[in-house]
Amino acid sequence: MASGEPGDLGVYSFRFLPQKTFQSLSTPQTTSRLRQWSMLGRIEAQAFGFDQTFQTYRKDDFIMAFFKDPNVIPNLKLLSESSGEWITLGTEVKKIEAINVPCTQLSMSFFNRLYDEAIVRDNGYIVKCLDSFCDPFLISDELRKVLLVEDSEKYEVFSQPDREEFLFCLFKHLCLGGALCQYEDVISPYLETTKLIYKDLVSVRKNPQTKKIQITSSIFKVTAYDSVGVCYPSTKSHEQTFSYFIVDPFKRHVHVLYHCYGMGEVS
Repeated sequence: MASGEPGDLGVYSFRFLPQKTFQSLSTPQTTSRLRQWSMLGRIEAQAFGFDQTFQTYRKDDFIMAFFKDPNVIPNLKLLSESSGEWITLGTEVKKIEAINVPCTQLSMSFFNRLYDEAIVRDNGYIVKCLDSFCDPFLISDELRKVLLVEDSEKYEVFSQPDREEFLFCLFKHLCLGGALCQYEDVISPYLETTKLIYKDLVSVRKNPQTKKIQITSSIFKVTAYDSVGVCYPSTKSHEQTFSYFIVDPFKRHVHVLYHCYGMGEVS
């Protein structure tokens, strides 16, 4: 039997955990920031439990089983491209792609180099630059240059492995925002919100041998296809449309962080 057919997916089954809420996305402060960044109403975190041992090398089977599970199908939320309303996946997933996202950072000091390299001033203000476009984003400060402009002189401040880290991805997504994003003048709202969401989604535990804190979550950037093409996270691809699956193998939880690029809630 070909891999991905229902018969050999009996190993993993899932359940929706609606009682698990993500404070980081719902505090009044985060809500007002997400509104300013044009992401409010378009970003969502959901939790699901599973009942078998998770093994990273079987991530594709695991995620395929997730999309086919009768407890996932009516509960997994996504935004409709046509209506802009939250819907559930009304189509059969035929293929998935799950890219491994490294997650090793335990401290926000990862971003101190933004100060060291004069991208952010000591007082927290982001250094401005002449406006340019990196389609579809307006670049009006040094921070966005570092995030987007590969031939800018400061791009190397973050190496390629740094840029693949989940902490960096999250930070970049918040900085770039949605279709009507109003950028911040100071760095702290981005850093604070990144930290809150990261801590809310990612699991850590103390290693019994070394006594050091270590991250236990595995993270995957997920795309799903039906017989027509991409169906999740959206039929339209965009750098700011994403779904990350954060898998805690000990608690046997999957946290799904989803965002679909567009115009967020205004009032």
